[in-house]
Amino acid sequence: MATDTPAAVAGPGTAYKLLLSCPAGLPRSRVSVKFDSSFDRIPHPDSSLEESIDEIWNQRLQENPSLYSGTKFRYGGHASHHNDESNQEYSVSLHLGLTDYRTFVGTNLSPLWENFLVPSEDDSVCCQHMSNPLGNGAIVETSDQKIIVLQRSNNVGESPGYYVFPGGHSEPEEVGILAHQNDVEDVGRLIERVSDEMFDGIIREVVEETGVPASSLIAPIFIGVSRRELNVRPAAFFFIGCNIDSSTVIEHYSRAQDGYESTKLYAVSAEELREMRQRLPGCHQGGFALYELMRNAAKKL
Repeated sequence: MATDTPAAVAGPGTAYKLLLSCPAGLPRSRVSVKFDSSFDRIPHPDSSLEESIDEIWNQRLQENPSLYSGTKFRYGGHASHHNDESNQEYSVSLHLGLTDYRTFVGTNLSPLWENFLVPSEDDSVCCQHMSNPLGNGAIVETSDQKIIVLQRSNNVGESPGYYVFPGGHSEPEEVGILAHQNDVEDVGRLIERVSDEMFDGIIREVVEETGVPASSLIAPIFIGVSRRELNVRPAAFFFIGCNIDSSTVIEHYSRAQDGYESTKLYAVSAEELREMRQRLPGCHQGGFALYELMRNAAKKL
């Protein structure tokens, strides 16, 4: 069943905590979303700390006028429930609100980020003043059992030069969301669109970042949520099978749409990736841990 897992031991920037682990892997039909303003960020009571968000954003804008404060889904926790009396089959509901890139830069990426945290074992309480946009990542396994890893460009703001799995964010704007809606009649359809975007978004990111055709990717399987301890950055992870081999994936990479964020694509075995893992940022180390939990669970069947 879905479980919470203690943080793994690692160095600064690479430490992680598994907020949700689904070793069996969940298809789209067993992952839903509870999308509500109650999962939005709560402003910090310290007004000077709140004011620092705008100060940091304005400073970043001066350095890079092309920055855009796009809307993001905010991770506010999760719930799991069993689908049958045997307690064997379960579903997960992700609790999502809204945030934006400006608030992310001013809280999670702020030099003062730890001041926004609340001392609590409950992650949703601990991070209630953080932006916490929910990132995503995919462990893509090729037909010859290689895992796709990208090397981040030195030009990016987060984790330059690190190895990462393909990913980014599911985007509210992709499903027409710019703000919370109060029309009760539309809520059901809205939540369905948000749930679909969790899965559609990761396919879109993989296609854009690797250049592989969407038709070569098998339906994503949700395996959990990892959080980087540095900046408490959360990300949802998926396992995606790919029906082409690693050499063909490398050929497609040269035609990828999103070549700015990465400089090279590697296709490695799980053993090789274990040796590279200290160059993975914490949330992606957690993603690899979720993948290994999934593989170990499959071996026991």
